[in-house]
Amino acid sequence: MSNPMHTILDFHRLSRALLLVLLSSLSSAAQQTHTFSVSGHQFLLDEKPFQIISGEMHYARIPRAYWRDRLRKARAMGLNTISTYVFWNLHEPRPGVYDFSGQNDVAEFIREAQQEGLHVILRPGPYICAEWDLGGYPSWLLKNRAMILRSSDPQYIAAMQTWFTRLAKEISPLLLRNGGPIIAVQVENEYGSFGDDHAYMESVKAALIKSGIAADVLYTADGPEQLPKGSLPELPAVINFGTGEAHKSFAILQSERPNGPRMSGEYWAGWFDHWGEKHHVTDGKQEAAELKWMLGQGNSVNLYMFHGGTSFGWMNGANSNGTSYEPDTTSYDYDAPLDERGAPREKFFEFRDAIQQVTHTEPPSLPAPIPVATFPVDAQLESASLWNSLPNPVESSSPLTMEDLDQSYGYILYRTQLQKGDGGELVLNGLHDVAQIYVNQILIGTLDRRLGTSKLAIPLQSHLATLDILVENSGRVNFTSVLRTERKGITGSVSIGGKTPGRWLIYSLPMDHLDHLHFAPTPCSGPCFYRTLMHVHSVADTYIDTRLLAKGELWLNDRPLGRFWSIGPQFALYAPGPWLHPGTNTIVFFDWAGSAAETVRSIDHPVFATASQQGAQ
Repeated sequence: MSNPMHTILDFHRLSRALLLVLLSSLSSAAQQTHTFSVSGHQFLLDEKPFQIISGEMHYARIPRAYWRDRLRKARAMGLNTISTYVFWNLHEPRPGVYDFSGQNDVAEFIREAQQEGLHVILRPGPYICAEWDLGGYPSWLLKNRAMILRSSDPQYIAAMQTWFTRLAKEISPLLLRNGGPIIAVQVENEYGSFGDDHAYMESVKAALIKSGIAADVLYTADGPEQLPKGSLPELPAVINFGTGEAHKSFAILQSERPNGPRMSGEYWAGWFDHWGEKHHVTDGKQEAAELKWMLGQGNSVNLYMFHGGTSFGWMNGANSNGTSYEPDTTSYDYDAPLDERGAPREKFFEFRDAIQQVTHTEPPSLPAPIPVATFPVDAQLESASLWNSLPNPVESSSPLTMEDLDQSYGYILYRTQLQKGDGGELVLNGLHDVAQIYVNQILIGTLDRRLGTSKLAIPLQSHLATLDILVENSGRVNFTSVLRTERKGITGSVSIGGKTPGRWLIYSLPMDHLDHLHFAPTPCSGPCFYRTLMHVHSVADTYIDTRLLAKGELWLNDRPLGRFWSIGPQFALYAPGPWLHPGTNTIVFFDWAGSAAETVRSIDHPVFATASQQGAQ
């Protein structure tokens, strides 16, 4: 008869051995690495042909609580990859001060993508375009007037290297070879549309490698015609283009790179909006047919955008060719397959069908819809005049820019004295971007870089008077070499009747903290802050209707939602449910042309219209 105690000990030894084998197996699986490479016209994942079916979406434009919802919807459309930019200005708002927390936790966004079964293409810039303020550059780079952005200037290269080195701490563990989902990293962004300094492009590549960000596949992306200027011969090159251009663009790619991979780095499945223009809507059926053709040819594709989202706060960019100025709206809806708040539109299902017909793979089901609702908003407004809420000024003999004052966004106020007899033509040289002109706090007129206006008649003064010039930063240019000079405020000189004032009081108004405001239940006109309450019974997405407002910025529970402007086409601001709480929620907005008619309300849909259409409603 066997000893029972021996049997028990043998059982424990066996169990322990099995546990060690299991742990060893799990450890090996965790340490298992994958490979991603290029062979001829194909990408290879673990040495097997891999067709990238990707969609662009940006962590900064999606409320963090909704990242996973959007990623699951990407899988539900049939995507196997997502692509995102990295926004330098968000992560380093001041030199050497970094923020990768909360909404800025790009590493968590990438980890969640991996958890949802998606690969990731990372586009760290340093320049990203993206219809984003200064193309993603932090504005403090412009304080150094000797630094030349997007160039081989050693000061710029050093700043870029420092940034990449810090970013690598977040990104390197997420590269494919380290067990993460990042299969490829883009070098710069559409540089061929900007210049042809290949030494600069080599410097960006070298900085990525030195920092530890570089994936096994580095690549460049340009418009087809710009490939020779923006690409590097040793790296794969992909092409960016819009609806109706696939056949022609891939033919150019074949001609320029006969032995390289076939990929559209950005297929523009929609477009963005400028203030004062119509809202863009594109042909989803044509785009679905073109997507099907590209995939059927074995080409890889990244849809720009799969989900546009929102350029919350002050983060919209602008276009300029050196003379024009076209600021972008807060909404980055883009007419993408998912609308601004993440709901699938018809285009989503057309694209899903196209992908399924080529891949013969059934995608996962869509997650449950996110609720949207309307909530009561108090009609009674409290107000606070800007004139009574000014900070301490800086005194200067000439106008200073926001960047001179270490200010990135918001407004800036220039004040000087007019002597008896002063007046005549006011000339603002280098107005960036829109200015309201006041004499003794009475509005005289508006000047607008967008319209090319920079001169205004000032009445001759019969007594000592105060001239105020209130300037809004409407968004820095994110495309063309103009971005190198995108300082904000008055960037040149000011003359009045041919005279140049020699003393200015300059008030920095970044509007990043509103705690100093003293609201009262009294009427306010002119540049004013207003506050009201919204009562939420059950948290859901909503929109704040801004059709009865003029021009300014709106905050919800101290979060800056974005801009409003009566010229359209955007007349409602998206308010994400996770940024609300049951009970009383606070809405604050600044309108620089405030009046007794100011009011906002909650609605359950976006409003896009031209100014004339809005006026008829």
